[in-house]
Amino acid sequence: MAHIDYYFSTLSPYAYLAGTGLEEIAARHGATVTYKPLDIMALFARTGGTPPAERHPARNAYRAQELPRQAKKRGMALNLKPAHWPTNPAPSSYAIIAAQNAGGGDLGALVHGIMRACWVDDRDIAGDDVVCECLEKAGFDPKLADSGLLSGAETYARNLEDAVNAGVFGAPFYVVDSGQSFWGQDRLDELDLHLAGKL
Repeated sequence: MAHIDYYFSTLSPYAYLAGTGLEEIAARHGATVTYKPLDIMALFARTGGTPPAERHPARNAYRAQELPRQAKKRGMALNLKPAHWPTNPAPSSYAIIAAQNAGGGDLGALVHGIMRACWVDDRDIAGDDVVCECLEKAGFDPKLADSGLLSGAETYARNLEDAVNAGVFGAPFYVVDSGQSFWGQDRLDELDLHLAGKL
């Protein structure tokens, strides 16, 4: 049975655009997934990336075209300039970590629900009310938002180190225990083919 380490940021529009594709692929191939939310800005600093605010205008102009194209291609809503972006990704990330440890709900739905709250619903995913609502909708105890904060912070920091050691430099990033890595929501088809033994 294959295993996938999924590195992502709850602030990433590209991770949002991945939708529930990873979960569908994992289910199809009987693969397990470990969700590893991380600090994407710290990852950029460690791996040669540039935060959007510091990128050349040409790169940001292209991003402004590409994100709506990708959303349209997938039939997904997207607000290119959400009201609460960037925001602090730690609270939502800690909640995902706590939910993964607790079990009992739909982790993929939680992750996607948090990102949809940012990129579609114009809500601040750093807010306890938003995080609690996303937890509850995905079948988790909303009190998880307030539990295990120290453990969540430690795991969040460790995820960054794991990412750097695994050669991760962006989000979403999928690392299979076969040694193969796939970067971007537009590489989910290749991940699917790899798990099927065709790539």
